[in-house]
Amino acid sequence: MEWNKALLIHHLHAGKANRENTLGLVTGVLAPAIHELVVVRTDEPGEGERLCRERGEEFDVVFILGGDGTVHECVNGLVSLPKPPQVGVLPGGTCNDFARSLGISPDAETAAQEMLAGRVIPVDVGRAGERVFTNFFGIGLISDTSQNINENLKGALGKVSYIISTLQTISRSEPFRYELEIDGEWTEGEAVMIYAANGRFLGTNALPFAPDALQDGKLDVLIIHETGIPLMREILSHKPEGEWQPRNESISYFKASTLKIKTDVPMPADTDGELYMETPAELSVLAGHLHFLTGAEE
Repeated sequence: MEWNKALLIHHLHAGKANRENTLGLVTGVLAPAIHELVVVRTDEPGEGERLCRERGEEFDVVFILGGDGTVHECVNGLVSLPKPPQVGVLPGGTCNDFARSLGISPDAETAAQEMLAGRVIPVDVGRAGERVFTNFFGIGLISDTSQNINENLKGALGKVSYIISTLQTISRSEPFRYELEIDGEWTEGEAVMIYAANGRFLGTNALPFAPDALQDGKLDVLIIHETGIPLMREILSHKPEGEWQPRNESISYFKASTLKIKTDVPMPADTDGELYMETPAELSVLAGHLHFLTGAEE
């Protein structure tokens, strides 16, 4: 695969300690296939989004070197363009869950090689109000976990920090009241977490959603009514073999094209690991809205 003009975005503070070395490796792989390669380092929050919104249409493809947060920011800039470019995700974060959902190698240099030999697929993007998300939108346990993450621990231990944070959060999670409108039908109850997924991975763990989850025009929605380690095991132990049927009554699962979420009090929402929204929220799906480079077809 070759392109006339490409943009490669990397964030100053995103990714692993060897970011500069990784940047050199991926540009070495990509450059021979690109007539003009523009490499831009973003330093401030929101800079990647502005860059993609203002200049995205100049390029045939935009490569994003970073983690899920960097991808989230850039996609929010690309999604509003009348003619968005192709998008290539080069994993450079802690978990790289969206890249995993795309079937891309967690090694950035290998991922760059896959960009050249792979394929382009239309991918759904979730919408939450005026913002979009690639991997998930969640409230309750998931946002509590993000708030509890020790950034120093995250840098030293990577995905282990997410596991530690999750276990700490589980031990003191309190249920909340919710009302949901699922494709026009209302339901209510108590939960410790509501998780609406576009992607198929969380904290590097595969979730039991169908392989076409990124292309089915729907969100996979989990309601966790009460928590505990066995419950997390129930979710993470299933292989994605078609539509999942939970065996535990403390888990509700459904697919939805639209979802309205109300809670008794405003609750912080986690979108792709970023905390800046809160309930109430209205979710929908932009089906096949962006075209992503991915690994070779299995």
